[in-house]
Amino acid sequence: MKSRLLVKAIVVAMIFGIVLGGTLHSQLDAAAAKEISGYLNLVTDVFLRLIKMVIAPLVLATLVTGVASMSGNGSMGRIGFKAITWFLVASLVSLSIGLLFANIFQPGVGLNLTVNGEAVSTGLNTSGFSLPIFLTHVFPRSIIEAMGTNEVLQIVVFSLFFGSALAFVKGRGKGKSIIVDMLEELANVMFRVTDYVMYVAPLAVFSAIAATITVHGLEMVVTFGKMVGQFYLGLAILWSLITLAGYMALGPRIKDLFKHMREPILIAFSTASSEAAYPKTIAAMDKFGANKRVSSFVLPLGYSFNLDGSMMYQAFIVMFIAQAYNIEMTVSHQVMVLLTLLVISKGTAGVARGALVVLAAGLPMMGLPEAGLLLILAVDPILDMGRTATNVFGCGVATAVIGRHGNEHEEVETAIDAEKSPQVV
Repeated sequence: MKSRLLVKAIVVAMIFGIVLGGTLHSQLDAAAAKEISGYLNLVTDVFLRLIKMVIAPLVLATLVTGVASMSGNGSMGRIGFKAITWFLVASLVSLSIGLLFANIFQPGVGLNLTVNGEAVSTGLNTSGFSLPIFLTHVFPRSIIEAMGTNEVLQIVVFSLFFGSALAFVKGRGKGKSIIVDMLEELANVMFRVTDYVMYVAPLAVFSAIAATITVHGLEMVVTFGKMVGQFYLGLAILWSLITLAGYMALGPRIKDLFKHMREPILIAFSTASSEAAYPKTIAAMDKFGANKRVSSFVLPLGYSFNLDGSMMYQAFIVMFIAQAYNIEMTVSHQVMVLLTLLVISKGTAGVARGALVVLAAGLPMMGLPEAGLLLILAVDPILDMGRTATNVFGCGVATAVIGRHGNEHEEVETAIDAEKSPQVV
């Protein structure tokens, strides 16, 4: 199903879900409404299982191939270090903005949602999310066990080691590894599987919104509308900070970058697909004058590791879900959420609704109910357009800045090589 058709189907499903939910809420008593809601949630439970099914192979394949692509000479090593530094700082800033705005606006407060009729009040107040337990769960005893239980942090750690080892082997002149080829094919297959899973999304959205409004009434629509507005305000702040960072590095040329990036950003926003905007983003970097060798390295890397919009989205939505279920989030818990999302979010940028995949993996780790994911399915297409455009914008600015430094490095190395070359008399 194409992205635009999927978005239209989800919007139609949301409208029908609102109508059905509002009708049932007005006609049924509380007990009957909860019973009907339980039947409607069967569809959404199936969708959640399908989403979780793709997590382990997808993260493993995309992250290993992304890390392995970083092999190269000393110059590319320096470029890679700068790129990763930029990506980490941008991710931390994005996550912090998401947490800050959720704390300021508290979009989920007052919903008072329950799971299976019982309030959720112990999620993050248990020892299951303490720092020692978190650290011991980072390192896997077995990658098979980690994949079988969807321990994403452990899969990420293994993938980093494995991908680094592949990069080392490639760097010794052995050429492209057959393992890398296999994992790239696995990633492509899992992208397609994720597309198939998203076929169920409109039905899941219909069931989720109808079930929620059947129990809680049409005031939920107002709550979601406010949440969307608050999220886009946060994106505006994030864009301002990315622009400021770009201006500090590029100066007035940042205006030229905006002009060239306008088309890929519009494509990303309208299709909610960063992959659809990728060819135009490469062309925009060429028109801007970024080093082609650097752009071809940094931009794909950014698509896996520089997810500014998705990072802010995940932090904001995690807090929204916690507030909706009246789960207390202390400062230490929020710091742990930030670190967890920083790690598990890498490698899913090319996946349709990749942020949903990350949330499906992260919610149980944070002690939050998986049913919270269903809350945002109805409005996720609207949020997805904004976060995808932000991802593309952030990758474009990062590539332009690092590509500018890449030009400088290349000029210096060319001059050094010329000095070392024997003079012809």
